Amino acid sequence: MVERKGLEDLPGVGPATAEKLKEAGYGSIEALAVSSSSEVASIADIGESTAQKIINAARLAADVGGFETGDQVLERRKLVGKLSFGTKAFDDLMGGGIETQAITEFYGEFGSGKTQVAHQMAVNAQLPIEEKGLEGSVIIIDTENTFRPERITQMVKGLSVRMGTEYDPEIFLKNIHVAKAYNSNHQILLVDTAMDLANKLKDSDKPVRLIIVDSLTAHFRAEYVGRGTLADRQQKLNKHMHELMKFGTLYNAAILVTNQVMSKPDAFFGDPTKPIGGHIVGHTATFRLYLRKSKGEKRIARLVDSPNLPEGEAIFSVTTEGLKD
Repeated sequence: MVERKGLEDLPGVGPATAEKLKEAGYGSIEALAVSSSSEVASIADIGESTAQKIINAARLAADVGGFETGDQVLERRKLVGKLSFGTKAFDDLMGGGIETQAITEFYGEFGSGKTQVAHQMAVNAQLPIEEKGLEGSVIIIDTENTFRPERITQMVKGLSVRMGTEYDPEIFLKNIHVAKAYNSNHQILLVDTAMDLANKLKDSDKPVRLIIVDSLTAHFRAEYVGRGTLADRQQKLNKHMHELMKFGTLYNAAILVTNQVMSKPDAFFGDPTKPIGGHIVGHTATFRLYLRKSKGEKRIARLVDSPNLPEGEAIFSVTTEGLKD
């Protein structure tokens, strides 16, 4: 068994520096390895060249940051897990479900099923790997007060019927950690708190394997109004998404974000709805899905962007028991 190194084992990191780094959210060597020297220098109150040496040592210790050959990347990709939606059409569209170490974004109008998908994934993520789950716990950053434990209970009961196994809703609820974000700064800070929690649960039987942000853009949209604030908003949104990506990479977790839409009344052709967040969100999200309402319980999911899957659509239903074909 390989002995895990702590921050104090890195050259140039004494107990005082290690304490400062831990307080700032760098609880592990991996977190330090993917940070910038200016950030670490200002936090730990050390020179930038010293900070760079510490980061380089962390990169060596954590084995990140170097070049790899294509076959090594392929080998590492085998660690990527897939989390099933529990509906065949949706899974087929996404090549088996949402991936770990990737950001999957769902955007659409209110009532299009974004929060329903998030709730369903919070349940499915806890299932064993052989049942297309991730066998882990879930972190939800709730920005619009949409998390409903009652909904989880309904979905777990639906799952029990579907799987023919008696699942206990209380156990599922115990493995979902929810934090309400009161503004965009708080929302960004909560990713650091999530890292601490993931670190604590890393060696437990339910490590964090899914982080959900519902919704990614609501606070940013409300706080940054007008063109003058756009650059600031985009910069913060960019940093936030990269922190989420870092989380996914460090803990091999899936990242699911929901996004609001705006209407383009001047669009004469095609769909007048467009996701918030512009190119920053578009480029940083690995997979983008557009959800829209159909008749009754039916919803249509369209895969808009993916690095390896063809565009396509899936029809699913949102029922009391959860998502169905």
